[in-house]
Amino acid sequence: MTAYEPPGTPGPAAPYDAVVLAGGAARRLGGADKPGLRVGGRPLLDRVLAACATATTTVVVAEPRETARPVEWAREEPPGGGPLAALDAGLRHISAEHVVVLSADLPFLDQATVRRLLDALRTGDAPQGPARPDGVLLTDPDGRDQPLVAAYRANALRRELTVLTVAHGGVTGLPLRRLTAALDLTRISDPVASFDCDTWDDIAAARARIREHGNVLDEWISAVKDELGIDLDVDTGALLDVARDAAHGVARPAAPLTTFLVGYAAAQAGGGPEAVAEASRKAAALALRWAAEDTPDAKPASDALPTADAKPTPDAG
Repeated sequence: MTAYEPPGTPGPAAPYDAVVLAGGAARRLGGADKPGLRVGGRPLLDRVLAACATATTTVVVAEPRETARPVEWAREEPPGGGPLAALDAGLRHISAEHVVVLSADLPFLDQATVRRLLDALRTGDAPQGPARPDGVLLTDPDGRDQPLVAAYRANALRRELTVLTVAHGGVTGLPLRRLTAALDLTRISDPVASFDCDTWDDIAAARARIREHGNVLDEWISAVKDELGIDLDVDTGALLDVARDAAHGVARPAAPLTTFLVGYAAAQAGGGPEAVAEASRKAAALALRWAAEDTPDAKPASDALPTADAKPTPDAG
């Protein structure tokens, strides 16, 4: 299956809402509080909420709990009535034309994947399915549909939920596939973002993956921003360059102190990516000048002036 690549650079994102289903029994985890299990120092639920942080309204269908981001809460009737009942409850709280529907156990879902789903739904340019699909969902490495990592047209969901309610006297206990089978869907293969945590082995695999060399820094930065309530998107590469230059050109302890001072200066200048970039540029230039003075052929700026203990040159005459 060919992965979808959105054509060109997307313009300003249209509004969308999000419904996160977080009330399952987690039987394969022995009844553990799955949304609260931590991966990379953050509860699974908070990781999913970060991925849909740009939603106009985010509804979590579960018993209320503390979360890193503000959400609305909903509950299916009766509690534990299954994913269709939970979805129906969540949809009653949203009004956007497009809705992202997510489970609360997706450790590697990110905002880029959410945008990708929405772009495919909005443009109808995905390589499979009709011109205007009812929904766009991810598939796992085995090609299985993941309907709880998807973007849908909210009216299409409501339409089919109504059909099922009339046919069965309600949707409690019905499997999710009864709904998705009636929808025109586009599929996108994404083995990473579609990874969900159903077992303790899955939790262990997720925790190990985020500590891999190529992932750990981005994961750490995301965790810190979430913990501190910072939504600022800055060029971390520039900050790392500053830290490297300070460590190599000045002293190793200068790296964390310099990046702290860069952040403080950026805040004093009003914050924002531009302020961080400017503070980083100045600090990096200073670190390079500092390092240059330590090279064997470097001449001090005041080399024309004698030092305090320098002996005077005898008069030639």
